[in-house]
Amino acid sequence: MGNGFRRGNVDNTLFLKSKKEHLLVVQLYVDDIIFGATNNDLCNEFSKIMRSEFEMSMMDELNFFLGLQIKQTSNGTMIYQKKYFKELLKRFGMNSAKPIF
Repeated sequence: MGNGFRRGNVDNTLFLKSKKEHLLVVQLYVDDIIFGATNNDLCNEFSKIMRSEFEMSMMDELNFFLGLQIKQTSNGTMIYQKKYFKELLKRFGMNSAKPIF
């Protein structure tokens, strides 16, 4: 692979790049891409490479990807599907149903 990337073993749309003790992870899906690294320089380098090859917009912090909602805090990252569940409840006429705890 070019630029020092290797393809993930399980998912062929996942790409990894190691540089010293740091790791860059890139996930592609059709025309969507998310990436993150253990080092900001790797993210900036990848962004620069991508913008030189493709017309793309940087969205900054990840909030939504492929139906998943992502919330990043200092305590960690949460992935949830609140919007999807609300749509399901509405679709089946259960959006005003009383929840059971």
